[in-house]
Amino acid sequence: MAKELIKKSSPTLFLSARANPDQVRIDLWNSMYQASDRLEALKVKGSDTTELEAYITSRLKAVRPIEKFWIFPGIRNIERLEQRLTRRDHDLLTDDMRIIVRHLSEHGDRAGVFGDLDELIKAAPEINRLPHYFTVLLVDDMIPDPDVLTRRIRQIRQPKDDFIYEVLVVKNLEHALTAALFNYDIQACILRQDFPLRAESSESVKWVKHFVDSCEAKEQSAGGFIHRSAILAELLRDLRPTLSLYLLTTEAAADLGEATHKLFDRVFYRFENLMELHMTLLEGIRERYRTPLFDALQRYAERPVGNFHALPIARGNSIFNSKWIKDMGEFYGRNIFMAETSSTSGGLDSLLEPTGTIMEAQKKAAKAWGSQHTFFATNGTSTSNKIVVQALTKPGDIVLIDRNCHKSHHYGLILGGAHPLYLDAYPLEPYAMYGGVPLRTIKKTLLDLKKAGRLTNVRMLLLTNCTFDGIVYNPQRVMEEVLAIKPDIVFLWDEAWYAFANFHPLTRHRIAMYSAKALSERYASDAYRSEYAAYKTKMDRLNPDDDSTYLDNRLMPDPEKVRIRVYATQSTHKSLSALRQGSMIHVYDQDFERLSAETFLEAYFTHTSTSPNYQIVASLDLARRQVDLEGYAMVSEAYQMALFIRERIKSDPLLSKYFKILSPAEMVAAEFCPSGFNSFTDELSTEYLERMRKAWFEDEFVLDPTRLTLYVADTGFNGTQFKNDVLMNRFGIQINKTSINSVLLIFTIGVTWSALDYLLDSLKQFVQSLEEQMGGASSAETTLFRNRVKTLTTSLPPLPNFSHFHPAFRPDMASQEGDMRGAYFMNYTEENREYIKLSDAVGMVKEGRELVSTNLVVPYPPGFPVLVPGQVVSPEILDFMQKLDVKEIHGYNAAVGLSVFIEKALEEYAQQTGRAGIGAKKEGTKKQKSKRQIVGNK
Repeated sequence: MAKELIKKSSPTLFLSARANPDQVRIDLWNSMYQASDRLEALKVKGSDTTELEAYITSRLKAVRPIEKFWIFPGIRNIERLEQRLTRRDHDLLTDDMRIIVRHLSEHGDRAGVFGDLDELIKAAPEINRLPHYFTVLLVDDMIPDPDVLTRRIRQIRQPKDDFIYEVLVVKNLEHALTAALFNYDIQACILRQDFPLRAESSESVKWVKHFVDSCEAKEQSAGGFIHRSAILAELLRDLRPTLSLYLLTTEAAADLGEATHKLFDRVFYRFENLMELHMTLLEGIRERYRTPLFDALQRYAERPVGNFHALPIARGNSIFNSKWIKDMGEFYGRNIFMAETSSTSGGLDSLLEPTGTIMEAQKKAAKAWGSQHTFFATNGTSTSNKIVVQALTKPGDIVLIDRNCHKSHHYGLILGGAHPLYLDAYPLEPYAMYGGVPLRTIKKTLLDLKKAGRLTNVRMLLLTNCTFDGIVYNPQRVMEEVLAIKPDIVFLWDEAWYAFANFHPLTRHRIAMYSAKALSERYASDAYRSEYAAYKTKMDRLNPDDDSTYLDNRLMPDPEKVRIRVYATQSTHKSLSALRQGSMIHVYDQDFERLSAETFLEAYFTHTSTSPNYQIVASLDLARRQVDLEGYAMVSEAYQMALFIRERIKSDPLLSKYFKILSPAEMVAAEFCPSGFNSFTDELSTEYLERMRKAWFEDEFVLDPTRLTLYVADTGFNGTQFKNDVLMNRFGIQINKTSINSVLLIFTIGVTWSALDYLLDSLKQFVQSLEEQMGGASSAETTLFRNRVKTLTTSLPPLPNFSHFHPAFRPDMASQEGDMRGAYFMNYTEENREYIKLSDAVGMVKEGRELVSTNLVVPYPPGFPVLVPGQVVSPEILDFMQKLDVKEIHGYNAAVGLSVFIEKALEEYAQQTGRAGIGAKKEGTKKQKSKRQIVGNK
């Protein structure tokens, strides 16, 4: 990218360019069009146009090196504009600029199908009737005249072709990589076997240069026995894995080796058969576009069917023939009923036992997300979580779990009977929320279990990635060190909010499936075995009985013992284009067929309806198609908008007076961020960019930019009030989550620039009215306002950690795990419980009675369970609940009080199970307190 663009751009613009460079390029063209329009007006008035002409000339010069990565408008049209400017044909210049900007914004490379600008003007009415368009990247430095090849390919197009494309030619690896990352229209790449590594020009994008340097290092380590086409293909598979890749070679196919055939979808011998190449390009896109179930549903809806199955709504007859609910049909349209059936014949397949279109759709999803198996779910991720927990655990197993995870995990453990051992995440006290569970805390817990002789009972580690508030783990690092202590543990990553992350190169390596595959390949390599041997020699010199040996060193698992068993649940409907409750379960488990397939399917049958909604299943099929073909572009744009609004709120004097969007420094403690990356809006520098790269690749936690926690305490409104009274009731802006002093804004692929503008305008209107209100406020009103702000900023109740399970629900007093299932079902007997008001509970606890919760108690906000069945109610929890200024607390009825077990019931249950009873509670509590040191929270 031109140096001038880098120098004159704000940090946010440059970061946006990293997220969505195409939009920045369009903004450049828009600025030139606006300048040309003013230029024409000045000429009419007879004013001096020299300065404006120089500006447009500099902009054209700046955009020239960028345009080599796109088909349209291309260098030829830039030269045309330069000629217009030189001849001072200002009116023609403005006309050309208007046409370029319009088609660039609406169509991108698609506008290049017609050749030059004059042909585009003539054919403009036809452009929307063209088939789906894509760009083919050709990396070849041996083509003397790319235009000749372009003309030859255009000549073999057929009117019946369902896709249309243009070929973009670059001559080196650096430009190929830049084009693939910048140009979202590129869907296929043809690589000649060898080509130069770097561009001749000294201008390059710094973060692309990092990848080129790594390619050069790999080439040197291979001693020249590797073609650059293979190096580039491997890198593209990592950065944009859905691209179709083809190799153009002069060698016999038999000499290429197995690795080459794995990297490329097909190999071609020179350009000996352009028609074959053309048909292969179309078929590659056609296969990615194909949605097996949705296509079958469309065919089914078009067929005449006699409806004698148990679904009256199918085909819409019971709707459209009705006198009273015909408006339902008018509202939803006929197709939704035409595509509804309870039959699994006619190509529609069964979700419970797929053998046809649904099985194909799931295989396509598995390929897109990099899993070994993918299963569709129509009951949301809540059910998906229960399926995995029930399938992989049995009664008595220990599951290490973040106490702040979604309540479906807690219910899954209750259903399956596994014992939760709750892990405390690091607190964000000023914002009444939690971050993630530190790796050190996880390791310390496993070491304690090992000392207690309970490590063999540990079955699963269950974490949320990313959290509701955007805290993202480093899954590879977590799994690697945990596997070093417990090599057969199963991982369940709840990625309900992170299904989109697989389709952007910055975030992909922080998801479960990518990490599982990377670890699996690493542990199977000879290089790792050598690395592990050196590591073991080092560790053997240290004291195995000292916890610091394991806590202060980065651990490595034994490749002879380690098993990669990773599951991820994703709410496709929460971050991608699927209908509500559409979710996926992704599996990368090397022991799945041998150990888990039967139990998984049994759990799947248990929780999945025998009458699943085909529309939900089909929307999952379509969501896969969308991210396969345009996920990279859409996710990049979401990141750009998220970065843009952060900068706008920070830089606006009035908005920043009352609002701030929490930065990485405020959401991720410095101890988890050795890179030092602490802001998305700092001043641009080479060091800053390097910190950001290191943060995403190395830090323990990062903050995803699309999760914007808007701190509203300085407005005097708490989170719930601001959500309801301001955003929803006043402006019609909908959000999901609040905390005591913040609201969460989520920038998904469904957010538009218009919506972003409306949000900013609404916030501006609100603070302007607040300014006017406070300007005319009395001293009493001002004092009241300041007190409200103080309550939301400095007088927050401390966040309570998990206390402990009552001894009656402790299977082993040497371990912190709990029998939550026993407590849950003990609550079914009414005589076992009583209700106590919070004010009375405080006194009882002070007097020494242990109150034990019968159920989950979940305040909204902040939305995490402060109590679970069998947990002892601590003074800190009571204090927190008393200071909560929220009305919605699931599992708690203020009119009757907390539901707790009576002491006699606890005593009887302890006797039945042979566990410590009431008499042992004080001793157990002392032991518990001595062990409750959450290292990550210090």
